[in-house]
Amino acid sequence: MTDNSLFRLTVCGLDELSQERANGVSHVLSLLDPEAPEPEILALYPPHRRAVLRFHDVIEARQGAIAPAEADVARLLAFAREASHAGPAPGHLLVHCHAGVSRSTAASFLILAQAHPEWPGRRISDEVLRLRPQAWPNLLILELGDALLGRRGEILEAAASLYRRALLRNPTLAWAMRMGGRGREVRCAHEESA
Repeated sequence: MTDNSLFRLTVCGLDELSQERANGVSHVLSLLDPEAPEPEILALYPPHRRAVLRFHDVIEARQGAIAPAEADVARLLAFAREASHAGPAPGHLLVHCHAGVSRSTAASFLILAQAHPEWPGRRISDEVLRLRPQAWPNLLILELGDALLGRRGEILEAAASLYRRALLRNPTLAWAMRMGGRGREVRCAHEESA
């Protein structure tokens, strides 16, 4: 969770939603597969505003998958702006996807970049890692957001550094990401280190 004058930000996966229920969440951003059921636990949360975006966790167009689109990223940024202006007290924005690793960490990266335009990319990636040490943000979401926020590649450079750090901690992750169609992210890590 990060505390600032705009809102508190929490990132988690589906299996952690019950743990966050009592934490004063004012807004929930759900990033789900198109076919995924609604998380029933959210009905037990205190009153909150919610946005649901449905796309697969892919970074390239492929048969049978719905990739994140510019409209999805614009909507998540608009929802984050709403959370930051929720009232006299800062809102508490909970961002979740299935595992709390890729889509939600990419969204949190962009939400922080929007909330803190003065922060350099590396500071944002450090904050994302503090929020979710297992972060591996979806590169396509970051590319779309970098363009929408006018960051001129700064977010992508910071993500490359984040991928690199993750691969240094766990080198076998490169193989798993390539097998899952995420080889472009692995290449970004290697390009960043060159």
